[in-house]
Amino acid sequence: MRFPHFIALAAITAAHGVPAVAVDARSHGVDEILAAHRRAIGDDGKAGTLELHYDYSGQGLTGTTRVLVDRVTGAYIDRDEAGPSRSASGFDGQHAWMQDISGAYTPQDGGDRPALAINEAYRNANRWWRTDRGGAKIVYRGRESIDGVVADRLTVTPRGGKPFDAWFDAATHLLARVREPSMFLTITTQYRDFAREHGMTVAHTVVTDSGTGPSGIETRRLTRVALLPARPLAAYACPTEPPTGAALQGDAPSTTVPIRLINNHIYVEARVNGQGPFDVLVDTGGHTILTPSTVAALGLTAEGASTSAGAGEKTTVNGFVKVREIAIGAVRMRDQTAFALDFADKETEGLDVGGMVGFELFRRFAVRIDYGALTMTIIDPARFDPRDAGVPVPFRFYDHLPQVRGTFDGRPGWFDIDTGSRSEIDLTAPFVARARLRDAYPGGFVAVTGWGVGGPVRSYVVRAKAVTIGAVEVDAPVTSLSDMRAGSFSDPNYEANVGSGLLKRFVVTFDYAHQTMYLKRIEPPPADVGTFDKSGMWINLGDRGFAVVDVAPGGAAAAAGIAAGDVIVALDDRRAESIALYEARRLLRLGADGTVVTLEIERNGNRSTVALTLRSRV
Repeated sequence: MRFPHFIALAAITAAHGVPAVAVDARSHGVDEILAAHRRAIGDDGKAGTLELHYDYSGQGLTGTTRVLVDRVTGAYIDRDEAGPSRSASGFDGQHAWMQDISGAYTPQDGGDRPALAINEAYRNANRWWRTDRGGAKIVYRGRESIDGVVADRLTVTPRGGKPFDAWFDAATHLLARVREPSMFLTITTQYRDFAREHGMTVAHTVVTDSGTGPSGIETRRLTRVALLPARPLAAYACPTEPPTGAALQGDAPSTTVPIRLINNHIYVEARVNGQGPFDVLVDTGGHTILTPSTVAALGLTAEGASTSAGAGEKTTVNGFVKVREIAIGAVRMRDQTAFALDFADKETEGLDVGGMVGFELFRRFAVRIDYGALTMTIIDPARFDPRDAGVPVPFRFYDHLPQVRGTFDGRPGWFDIDTGSRSEIDLTAPFVARARLRDAYPGGFVAVTGWGVGGPVRSYVVRAKAVTIGAVEVDAPVTSLSDMRAGSFSDPNYEANVGSGLLKRFVVTFDYAHQTMYLKRIEPPPADVGTFDKSGMWINLGDRGFAVVDVAPGGAAAAAGIAAGDVIVALDDRRAESIALYEARRLLRLGADGTVVTLEIERNGNRSTVALTLRSRV
């Protein structure tokens, strides 16, 4: 994950021969602090473009960063190159955008992306110096000691932005630190080694810490500063060239490939660098990923160590690999940078997962997923005809995910569309708390509802009356109310995540180029829509059978005396090794209420027979 970094214009320290500017220690007011900060900087405030070059280190990689800033508005372009990874972000004063590591430019209108861009521009232009504070609300929080330095802390909320904290060294009035929430993380940026450049003073060392451990720390060391003539704000706008690096062979208008729907996850076969095929998961908001076993099979070497996070509360570390070609049907994606990440192991999925295709594929083609026919059609976007695609639902981008307007039992919100999720709909923990949904649905129960990069996802499960996605209504979906304290479901910047469990009611077509999703109902719908596990336990693949890793309180498994740590070695006289994991889960999901499943259980080396009576709880 790439984290934003900021430009620090601040006073040169006394150690460099410039005296500190005095401030009345008794007042500690916002006006006094910011006035002292401005006097200490000595910036002439003229229009122009500030260009900064940095040496970069982080994510186990080294490289360079180049930043362009409009000195009046704070509009910016920020480009990173490190190892095989190339990325950028920008803001023209109105719209934020990003360039992902595959080279595609995408507007950023969802989640907290616009607010964070406004914050960064606000700091870049030092708008807090203005008489009206640039329209921001600023509150003095007191003096604190940070890294042995006494600093005055301000909480700043720019108009259209989000609150962030800024600490100013009480002796020198330099900007020492900024702390700001971003997605479901808190980003801390420290500014050090100040020196004068072109009549200003800039921090020559900028350290950004995501709070996720050593792999989440990035350091930039200033190597060159230039003052250039002012540019029009259009120069900071999102580039409009279409993404490259992928095409359909033989100028075909489309290609259709079979899919397998396993655990409500979409799998297709892909060949990588001419080898395979590998089973790869199709995820609207995911990335091009290769699992470690695939990286090894291809003889590739991963570079770097970047932090990755998902629906679970834990984080993990991924590397980067350069891939010559990924082939799916007639599609060829060439010269791609893939993440090397163990995101789905055989124990949780029941099959050897080779990798993932996601945003990089969807951004370059129109993609139609027919959950009824079990096919995926990849279409040349220039020849995509939406007339028979279904009901259009416009979306915006939140990072890499499409995000639509929706309602949950009449409550409005922004919903991520995530084919990589097995659930019907997951409500984020901040939305659940804000709307007091646990009180509104007292008949629910707690269970493990998924398993992701960060481990198990445990939620309070209920059945909603209705959910809308744009203008399309879905009756009675099974809904997971999250109480996760970390991971993507702790993000306060959206309300819900819609997965394949709900989307499988439709033929779903994604047109990322025009930011539109189309929904066409499947009649009759698949048999398992609106269903939930009736066994009251979560099972993974174990060495000797199916490992029981969680038992829901009050469920069927608990009533039968089954406990976490047990191993199921047989179901209804069928040996566990003869049953695929996803088939066993489906059996425990679709059996009629009252059905008795005979399980042979191993516990502490002893075996016993248990009668499990399936029972719906939603």
